[in-house]
Amino acid sequence: MSQVIRQRIADLGLVLHGPHPPHDPLVAVVIFERTARTSGQLPRIDGQLTCIGHLGNDVTVEEGREAAAVCALNALAVLEEALGDLDRIERVMSVTGYVASAPDFHEQPAVIDGASAILFDIFGEAGRHSRSALGVAALPRGGAVEIEVVVALKNG
Repeated sequence: MSQVIRQRIADLGLVLHGPHPPHDPLVAVVIFERTARTSGQLPRIDGQLTCIGHLGNDVTVEEGREAAAVCALNALAVLEEALGDLDRIERVMSVTGYVASAPDFHEQPAVIDGASAILFDIFGEAGRHSRSALGVAALPRGGAVEIEVVVALKNG
C-alpha cells in the first residue's frame, strides 16, 4: 500500500483522531460497489466532543468551522478502518453537514466550509465535492456540527 494520502495528512500537520464507530447495530461505513458512505461524524478527539452547543448562541462560526474540519478527519478515520487504505479513494463525491443552529443563524455554509477545505487540502482536485449545509435544532450528544461523507472508490 502506497499510503500517499496518509503522507499528505502528515505533511499538512493533521491527525486522524478516530475512528469513532457508532453504536450497534449501526456501522461507521457502508461500502457498495465503488461507493463508500460514512455515518455521521461528530467533532470528537480522543472520544470527547470538542464543540458543543448552537451556532449563533454559544459557538462562533470559526469554532464551528474548526469542528467541521475535525468531523471530516473523523470521517477519514472510519473510511481508513473500513477500506484499509485511504489511497483506495478515487474522489470525494459529497458532504452533508448538519449545524446545530440558533433560530436566527444563517451561516451554515461558512461552518461546513471547514470540512470542505480540509478534504480539498488532502485530496486536491479529487477532494472537490457537492455539498449540503443544513441548520438543525439539535444534534446527538449536544454536538454543534455533524458531517457525512460519500466517496468513490478506485477499481480493484
